[in-house]
Amino acid sequence: QVQLIQSGGGSAQPGGSLRLSCAVSGTDISVNAMGWYRQAPGKEREFVALCIQDFPGAGGYYQDSVKGRFSVSLEIAKKTGYLQMDSLKPEDTAVYYCNWNNNWGQGIDVTVSS
Repeated sequence: QVQLIQSGGGSAQPGGSLRLSCAVSGTDISVNAMGWYRQAPGKEREFVALCIQDFPGAGGYYQDSVKGRFSVSLEIAKKTGYLQMDSLKPEDTAVYYCNWNNNWGQGIDVTVSS
């Protein structure tokens, strides 16, 4: 059974940083891509970022509002993805989810406030 277990998150002040991790287990398939999404209170889930490695088109892709502030990476050997969030803003407050191969992480809270 495939599981995506998220860690990290929590609270930060505006301008601060947080890092989310997402570890994939229960599969022998290589984890070469991972998506990140978020859902703010009262809003729909939205795309945040995508990391692709070792495939054509490899790189990071970002929603415009997080470009230059967030970065994604993958440790393929560990089947773990990361979302580094810098220069956080209050509007980044949301539950963040990772996604791999149509499987979702459990979601993790990120709160940005002073």
